[in-house]
Amino acid sequence: METRTDWPRVVRELEHVWIPMPDGCRLSARIWLPEDAEAHPVPAILEYIPYRKGDMRTYEDSVNHPYYAGHGYASVRVDIRGSGESEGVLTDEYMQQELDDGLAILSWIAAQPWCTGRVGVMGISWGGFNGLQLAALQPPELYAVLTVCSTDDRYSDDVHYMGGCMLLDNPSWAGVMFAHNSCPPDPRLFGDGWREGWFERLRGSGLWLETWSSHQTRDDYWRHGSVCEDFSAIRCPVYAVSGWADGYSNSVFRLMQHLDVPRRALVGPWSHKYPHMGKPGPAIGFLQDTLRWWDHWLKDEATDIMDEPQVRVWMQDSVRPATRYKERPGRWIAENEWPSPTIEPRRLRLSREGLLEGDVANQSEALLCQSPLRTGLSAGKWCSYSAGPDMPGDQREADGDSLSFDTGPLPQALEIFGAPEVELVLASDQPEAQVAVRLCDVAPDGASTRVTYGVLNLAHRDSHAEPEALVPGQPYRVRVRLNEIAQNFPAGHRIRVSVSSNYWPLIWPSPQAPALTIWSEISSLTLPMRAPQEADNALPAFGPPEGALPVATTEIEAEATNWVRHYDFDADAHTLEVDDSEGVFRIGPTATDIQKIGYERYRIEGDDVHSAQAEIFWRMGFFRDDWRVNTETWTRMSCSAGAFRIEATLRAYEDDELVYEQEWDRSIPRRHL
Repeated sequence: METRTDWPRVVRELEHVWIPMPDGCRLSARIWLPEDAEAHPVPAILEYIPYRKGDMRTYEDSVNHPYYAGHGYASVRVDIRGSGESEGVLTDEYMQQELDDGLAILSWIAAQPWCTGRVGVMGISWGGFNGLQLAALQPPELYAVLTVCSTDDRYSDDVHYMGGCMLLDNPSWAGVMFAHNSCPPDPRLFGDGWREGWFERLRGSGLWLETWSSHQTRDDYWRHGSVCEDFSAIRCPVYAVSGWADGYSNSVFRLMQHLDVPRRALVGPWSHKYPHMGKPGPAIGFLQDTLRWWDHWLKDEATDIMDEPQVRVWMQDSVRPATRYKERPGRWIAENEWPSPTIEPRRLRLSREGLLEGDVANQSEALLCQSPLRTGLSAGKWCSYSAGPDMPGDQREADGDSLSFDTGPLPQALEIFGAPEVELVLASDQPEAQVAVRLCDVAPDGASTRVTYGVLNLAHRDSHAEPEALVPGQPYRVRVRLNEIAQNFPAGHRIRVSVSSNYWPLIWPSPQAPALTIWSEISSLTLPMRAPQEADNALPAFGPPEGALPVATTEIEAEATNWVRHYDFDADAHTLEVDDSEGVFRIGPTATDIQKIGYERYRIEGDDVHSAQAEIFWRMGFFRDDWRVNTETWTRMSCSAGAFRIEATLRAYEDDELVYEQEWDRSIPRRHL
């Protein structure tokens, strides 16, 4: 990424500004703005997240916000109540208090002498969520939204549940936030009351995993903050962005389909990253591109951004399976609307002979699907956060553990863009069961690269709000919608559909190990076919990635990101160990050492679904000459046929002395899960 300092406007920074809330709580903001903004007011851009602007997110913030400020904006980064240097306690995601505070922040920004009164909201992940949620509340100060790696549906398309199945990202992400919520405000900015504020957080933040795991269906808890409940509530322009390796690409296309406002979509090959920092590459000049967005909607300047196609995505070329990619080869394609009339469905039926053209047969032979629990060990993460090694590896072992159906070698290349769908006629011998479906690109030598996938809790076949147990032995026709994707399949390769009854540790196993019967000939795959178009060759190129000069940091202890799979032959136990440590780094301007050490462990024994176990540990530390604190959080999730068990421990240390400790042991009934 090229760093820039030659701005049109001279930038000044306000490191710590208190924003008062109506109830008296104060939120901490860091503001970059043109030096002469009071004399010549500018629009503002707000990013509102809980990831500690003073240390944990200082690198990203230093790249993004001065860049916007140098181009004539007040770029405002606010720590959510109870995070970073903001007062209060953070007790969950996207609560009404968070949104009420967001409205107050927008009002405060618009009223400042350096602001024109126009504000945009930007953010990746959490900030992308609450940007959409704030837009749905229609604050008069909000003129446009840039939402990156976010969702419109908190139940069906977020880190907690997918297809009515519990994702293992649910305890994983809960462990991350457990650690973040234990961190203290920095006394350098917060002041003398920092210790009291820290203990208030330690006592009051709670065990989020208990809450998330208790709400197992699409109830009012998840409907709150899901803007898909009423797309018409959003009345300002929306730019939605994601990546194919991210967990949130599906929502981009729903927003394009259902919003009735000026809108734009961009999906690249990236993981959970801003596109100018995008991995896998190619990264793009995203800040230049979004400046055109802000200039159009916040400054009324003539840019050509809304003259371009509505939807622009990266058509991925075929690659060998790998858990990490530096680059994903491909090309940019575009559509003027979504859904697009240029995409046509192609239906193939599942058969013992493979994936075949022609009408679905009237009769079919029953096939048994009873996959080993290990079937998902090559699945990678539901959402790739670092573009490796958390991406899906070679699927050959999983394909062999599944019912797999192949085309013959393709006589010519074909491309898909959209959400493939698999319709299955099946029965289960248990009242609770799940099914996972993968679409793979199979090379001539047999290497199998997962292209996209979908999962379904069969009790949720008709409703995520009111699930209903299966009648054992009774056939059902179900549809499994796979994740949106744009993919090229080369000539000579095969397309494979693999169906399994387990997908651990991507989703939690069913309460009992089910055996599925699938009638293949009356089951089918529908592919969203898109032929190459000449107009794609005329798309304007993105510039190279740019950003402001990052804050100076020094590596003290190297990060260690690694996934290791162990097999215990004696116990027939598979263990996946994930080292997610960022090591220790020093922030130059404040001479503060920041420690982030994370470890996850997932274990199953044989085909015993009740042996499933997830364990998450984090250590967070903050060290300066006059300030030495660290916290340790540990969570373990296990299960029986009727309940989940959550054990957790929180410990906090000051100057290496234990100053706070709390333990939890909770049992949560399983309800069709």
